[in-house]
Amino acid sequence: MAKFPADEIHVETATLFLRKQRKLAHLRVRKRGDTIIIESGPKNDAVAHARLRRVTAQWWTLEMPSHVGRWEPTPISAPLQQALTTLVQQFPWTLTPIA
Repeated sequence: MAKFPADEIHVETATLFLRKQRKLAHLRVRKRGDTIIIESGPKNDAVAHARLRRVTAQWWTLEMPSHVGRWEPTPISAPLQQALTTLVQQFPWTLTPIA
């Protein structure tokens, strides 16, 4: 199955959504392969909050980090904007700042 790499436009979309619309300025977004990763903290010791994996041209799946640092899939699969909305509305505690 062909992979659909994440693009800079996806990073920008997620960043604008989180920072401007939801006022989550402590978060940053980066891309790696077919995923965009939402993280915070210093870049050399980042805290992962969630990641979205691009599975088709339009659909993304939401994955959350487990307590042992592995990524666990969720049943959430939607277009990017809808997946981000679901993340913020259904899993808000995962996006809180880590002291």
